[in-house]
Amino acid sequence: MKENAATRAAVAAGGQSALARVLGCTPQAVQRMCATGRVPAERVLQIEAATAGKVTRHELRPDLYPVDSAA
Repeated sequence: MKENAATRAAVAAGGQSALARVLGCTPQAVQRMCATGRVPAERVLQIEAATAGKVTRHELRPDLYPVDSAA
């Protein structure tokens, strides 16, 4: 499995099946996110919450949640 933010989120949540249960989607959908590294915009905040912030919205979708340069 390729190391990307989606994969790290699955590991932090206890596995792909566990993350799928939290998100209310199929394990196949989570597997696709892990394989491609692409997370649908509507799942980003759910994943951040499911991982207790271990994987941030910026890591999952930097195109939607850029780093605040003032921070």
